[in-house]
Amino acid sequence: MRRRNWRLIAVGAVLLVLAALFFLSMRDMTLWSNDPVALMRTVGEVSGAGGGISLVMIVFGLIGRKAPV
Repeated sequence: MRRRNWRLIAVGAVLLVLAALFFLSMRDMTLWSNDPVALMRTVGEVSGAGGGISLVMIVFGLIGRKAPV
């Protein structure tokens, strides 16, 4: 039997929410940017990397670890 790692799942979920909030909040900054396309390209890469890492953390947390016998 495997035990889920709830701390890893919680941190992954928080990181996923933070990545989404970062992307949505930076969308408003394009009005003041000299190059909004480059800004959103960079923001998308950063938030995508954070979202990907968080999804991997959630999956590993759901897989869990072996319970002691």
